[in-house]
Amino acid sequence: MKKIILLLTLVFAVAFMGACGQSKANGSNGDSGKKEKVLIMGTSADFPPFETRDTSGNVVGFDVDLGNYIAKKLGYKLEVKDMKFDGLIGALQSKRVDMVLSGMSATEDRKKNVDFSTPYHHSGEMFVTKKDSSIKAVDDLKGKTIGVQLGSIQEEGAKNLQKTVKFNTKAMDDSTTLIQELLSNRIQAAYLDKSVAEGYIKNQGLIGFDDPTSSSPGMGIAFPKGSNLVDDVNKIIKELQDSGKMDEMKAKWIKNN
Repeated sequence: MKKIILLLTLVFAVAFMGACGQSKANGSNGDSGKKEKVLIMGTSADFPPFETRDTSGNVVGFDVDLGNYIAKKLGYKLEVKDMKFDGLIGALQSKRVDMVLSGMSATEDRKKNVDFSTPYHHSGEMFVTKKDSSIKAVDDLKGKTIGVQLGSIQEEGAKNLQKTVKFNTKAMDDSTTLIQELLSNRIQAAYLDKSVAEGYIKNQGLIGFDDPTSSSPGMGIAFPKGSNLVDDVNKIIKELQDSGKMDEMKAKWIKNN
């Protein structure tokens, strides 16, 4: 008899646990309401003012605001995944993210692997140095060590510049590390997107100069090849640009960084 009671107790316990699991999967009240659609945005949160982490650890910046606006217009909730910049294209190709907003320039090489929206920002490139540096122009880079972000358009641009001006490059994962290396005298200049560079110049007491050879195609939102989101996102970008809303968003982050 005891064995029968024990067996019945185990059966009821398993049934109860299954019911609890089902309730959690369908919502706190156990109802099977519709799940909110999620749009996953990949970014590398080390590129202020486009994406960075605030004092609470949240990913914030111009790209995040733009991503949230696009997600809301399309009826999605935005989920942000922070990863290394040189891993973003791979994340798109493996469908681990739906789009990438990370200050990514829409280069022809990248277009071989992903689709891009129309450009939403263009700022060019800049070299950043310490105030006491003798580097004032591109020709002064000769024999120096220049820091670039791994996988960035600046890394590619530095390789092209090296054909005419002989200098060394040091590739690092993020722009924050580049600036730390510069301040510690382990590199003599950092090569960055101009909007990002201007923020560091203002906040770190550095100086800089434009790269006159730059031919950046502008930043675009990247998608997996064949994504059906591209056309809808292009329409939203055009609406933002035509209405002046894009300039308002830029004024919040880029012009006041």
